[in-house]
Amino acid sequence: MTEGELLITLLNAATIGHVLHLRSHSYSEHKALEKFYTGMPDLVDGVIEAWQGRHGMLIDYPDQEVEISGNRDALEYVMFLKVLLEEERYVLGEESEIQNLVDDIAQLIDSTIYKLTFLK
Repeated sequence: MTEGELLITLLNAATIGHVLHLRSHSYSEHKALEKFYTGMPDLVDGVIEAWQGRHGMLIDYPDQEVEISGNRDALEYVMFLKVLLEEERYVLGEESEIQNLVDDIAQLIDSTIYKLTFLK
């Protein structure tokens, strides 16, 4: 996976999270997803700007369709993002300032998993 593929997936996660938020029949899920979809864009933007500043170049973003099926499970989707980020985070490099920003995204994902799992 390239930097652009990971980051466009994380940017698109905000859109998917927003749609899942709008489709939710659960107030707690609705609120957990609201925090997720409003938080992700700024966190990912911070990683992108820091990466581009550190490396002195712009990231190439591939086209990526956002797939939102009618029966997508919110917790399953956020767990997918957790695994993806754990497996692919080092495509962005090992610089501590970049990885600290990635940790902020991981924290939002973990917090969302907690809320979707236990606050029903």
